Amino acid sequence: MSSLGAAELVAAELVAAEQWKSEQRLWWLLWSGCQGLGSARLALIEARWRDWSGAWRASLAELGELPGFGPSLLQQIASYRQRWGPEPLAKLARSAQVRRVLLPGDRAFPPALHKLERPPLGLYWRGRGSLWPQLARRQAIAVVGTRHPSVPGRSMARALGAALAQAGWPVVSGLAEGIDAAVHEGCLARGGRPVAVLGTPVERVYPRHHGALQRQVAEQGLLVSEQGPGAAVRAGNFAARNRLQVALAAGVVLVECPMQSGALLSAELAWRQDLPLWIVPADPGKVSAAGSNRLLARAGSVLLDPADLVHQLGPGPLLAANSELAPKPELAANSLPNPGAHRALLAAVGQGASLEGLCAALNEPPAELSTRLLQLELGGLLKAEPGLWWRPT
Repeated sequence: MSSLGAAELVAAELVAAEQWKSEQRLWWLLWSGCQGLGSARLALIEARWRDWSGAWRASLAELGELPGFGPSLLQQIASYRQRWGPEPLAKLARSAQVRRVLLPGDRAFPPALHKLERPPLGLYWRGRGSLWPQLARRQAIAVVGTRHPSVPGRSMARALGAALAQAGWPVVSGLAEGIDAAVHEGCLARGGRPVAVLGTPVERVYPRHHGALQRQVAEQGLLVSEQGPGAAVRAGNFAARNRLQVALAAGVVLVECPMQSGALLSAELAWRQDLPLWIVPADPGKVSAAGSNRLLARAGSVLLDPADLVHQLGPGPLLAANSELAPKPELAANSLPNPGAHRALLAAVGQGASLEGLCAALNEPPAELSTRLLQLELGGLLKAEPGLWWRPT
């Protein structure tokens, strides 16, 4: 065989491999659209047949041999396969489902999502795909809160969105009423990159009066949803998206929320995953802040000023790519702490100390000391414990 023939053979093999990969991707997308099939059941199908097309042609009796594939699910599969027909890939390739969707096997699929108890079967998106590398590396900050905030809470959320945008950080939230909308508006106002994780398909506007805001986020940032085109709006989907917001972020800011709130769930998830968690304190008499105030008593770091947050984070990942997001000088400080400058504080912490005890020992106000403690926490020198307690890492 000539060298040219060998090169042509290798090229043909590469083309065939890419075609096979593309077909497997379409099969996964097709199967994942069947109601009742989650990641665990899809893994069982893949392990049994290896070839998704073979599973599509398998009898219901064969599928029924798999654990958890009862009569109700088998009937759903039968109806689903009948709707798509025996040769479904060509039909699927022309559908809206294929456009702008990230699947678990794709390189750009954020790795942290694989570690979730219930990983998404796919992520449908609209907007700037250039943001996916930052999200895959969790180089974003999530800001969450109540749908019914106080006026100060809404103002704080808007200021946080603006400050994070100015510092070059993608801002993740949920595009809901209240805090979510305010943080997106603040981010947009500074030319930032908002990332809205939706509980509805990306083409669905919810709430309806957020049409203009959703279009702006899609133009300037990114809309993301695990709900495919045409999926029904279900209350549980809004709670489920919280795990995605946290998995895309390097840290979470809780602005204001009551005792029963999806935002509180996001904060709890961040705390359990050892992510930095900042909580904005509010008037103890406000019902809208009862949940965030209560969580502050056992977890997270006090956040009083957006400038403190961006000072600790340092410049975000978007600064190099977009000169318009260049920070003010005071926002470009190195986020890594100098241990020598905090020698007295580290000595006072010893093997563990509370915020109240440190304030008394060092004669410093809580706000200033909280900022320094947070800087040492982000630098990996201290770890925050429940009850506003810090100890060495």
